[in-house]
Amino acid sequence: MARLLLLLVLIGGICAAAAASSPLLPAAETMRVSFAGKSEFRTVNRKPLGTCLDPSPYLEISVSTGGAPLPDEAFLNVTVSGVRRPDRSHWLAMITPSNSSVLGCPLNGVNYIETGDLASLPLLCHYPVKAQYLTSDPGYLGCKASACQKRRASGTCKVRTCAATLAFHVINFRTDVEFVLFSGGFATPCVLKRSGALPFANPAKPLHGHLSSVDSKATSMRLTWVSGDARPQQVQYGTGKTATSVATTFTHKDMCSIAVLPSPAKDFGWHDPGYIHSALMTGLQPSQSYNYRYGSDSVGWSNTTEFRTPPAAGSGELSFVIFGDMGKAPLDPSVEHYIQPGSTSVAKAVAAEMQTGKVDSIFHIGDISYATGFLVEWDFFLHLITPLASQVSYMTAIGNHERDYAGSGSVYPTPDSGGECGVPYESYFPMPASGRDKPWYSIEQGSVHFVVMSTEHEWSEKSDQYNWMEMDLSSVDRSRTPWVIFIGHRPMYSSSSGIPPSVDPNFVSSVEPLLLNHKVDLVFFGHVHNYERTCAVYQGNCKGMPKKDAKGVDTYDNSNYAAPVHAVVGAGGFNLDGFPKIGLHSWSLSRISEFGYARVHATKTDMLVQFVNSNTSAVQDQFRIVKGAR
Repeated sequence: MARLLLLLVLIGGICAAAAASSPLLPAAETMRVSFAGKSEFRTVNRKPLGTCLDPSPYLEISVSTGGAPLPDEAFLNVTVSGVRRPDRSHWLAMITPSNSSVLGCPLNGVNYIETGDLASLPLLCHYPVKAQYLTSDPGYLGCKASACQKRRASGTCKVRTCAATLAFHVINFRTDVEFVLFSGGFATPCVLKRSGALPFANPAKPLHGHLSSVDSKATSMRLTWVSGDARPQQVQYGTGKTATSVATTFTHKDMCSIAVLPSPAKDFGWHDPGYIHSALMTGLQPSQSYNYRYGSDSVGWSNTTEFRTPPAAGSGELSFVIFGDMGKAPLDPSVEHYIQPGSTSVAKAVAAEMQTGKVDSIFHIGDISYATGFLVEWDFFLHLITPLASQVSYMTAIGNHERDYAGSGSVYPTPDSGGECGVPYESYFPMPASGRDKPWYSIEQGSVHFVVMSTEHEWSEKSDQYNWMEMDLSSVDRSRTPWVIFIGHRPMYSSSSGIPPSVDPNFVSSVEPLLLNHKVDLVFFGHVHNYERTCAVYQGNCKGMPKKDAKGVDTYDNSNYAAPVHAVVGAGGFNLDGFPKIGLHSWSLSRISEFGYARVHATKTDMLVQFVNSNTSAVQDQFRIVKGAR
């Protein structure tokens, strides 16, 4: 790994040196006031444009808006016409903002590779949000859509050109959008034609409202949303109540990097995040439904949404959904940075689950958006989860793709966050954490005490986080919350192998004794992209095995506590990991490599856990943990 990182650094240095040798565009071409309301826009990586030799004089790019500004969400038909000779190397990029550089930078492949994305993607000096080859239109190479541009005196066509129409899904990024036609494929692009800037109708529009719990009383809920305007806005809720927002933001200067190779977040993948608004709704009652909307008269209002508060600590029962490693996927045929193919099916399945009214909260345990330094990806992810997170408490844990980067203080010095180092994550998902860059917390809902840790921050004995975990676990009142569920990102047990290994023995040896000593009932982790369940396990040995109940469901009796049960639920969207066919561990009782999530129903004496396949809605594994009433 160290040699690979050194190679990436050296390649990046060559790329940076080559970029620095290019003269910058004149100031008028490089500086533009941000639609997010900033007084200056990022000039990082603004380089001169590369133009293809002798492009067709008939080229045009038309977008199906009829000249109107872009709405907050649209599926656009983009037509490229006037092509003299259709070619497989022709492709169309959607970039934002429109003044971003589209010069080819072949060595920028390192910016994708360092985050783990090995897909074939456009190698430009600024990250293109989406890209499609014109061959996405099946009639393009055969010139099925043609037009005569010039006729002979006889009336016959002298110059015939071809066209292609592609579908692009666009959401409100706050900065304008442009479509750019290239030749030369993704690796050696040159510009054929630009559409010109396409602004959004309301770049300040409040969007992507999502909820989170702030304590165990369930009488307050935090609402967080994104807008292009920094002025305070409001959430109106209940019967005439209001709360005013506090707006924050971050800049590329807040991102992590190293001297030789600028991180994607600081350079190649930067996009203005606008402003993140947060407001606290108070005076609520547990397990009750309320309506709300957010925004202001000056920037507009969201639609009215109904949400439900979770049950308060100590109440009789709780139902929640839990998964990890979700990310997002395009809703059109485009390629994007780091596609998680199962994410849309999981989001749809959880939305359907919520329609039953039996979901009190959602836990997303690490690897949240996989933006990894390509900041526009956070907008796509927030758009994907809004139907879920706007209705119930959406609680999160930090993962390697949110936090880790060399020199950042992470336990693991991999470049997985692309230089984000937790800053966007903590901005978009304010949890009831111990402090800035201390994203661990506990919360109680119903009969469950949740301990949410960071596997990416120091967890060794006597560290701040270790001391906090020990204190929190020692403080649990089992008469109020008989169940203790421990949550983190990287697992302690997994049958899947990988390089580097998914299980860190140092983490296990440091933290696992805490789980046993404080009689943690159930442990959820992600990171490995599948589902796996263990026996009641400690130090690799089964201390207790489940027995079948009258319905044939595996049941662990924690009236005589033996050890925690572990479940990996990292099948939320990322490409799935398989399992070895031989050499399986005795502690591994159930293994499923399908996209899905776990749903949990807990009373005071019984906890039912089911793994649900998001494509079929079938329950593929289920188990119970029971204990006598206390």
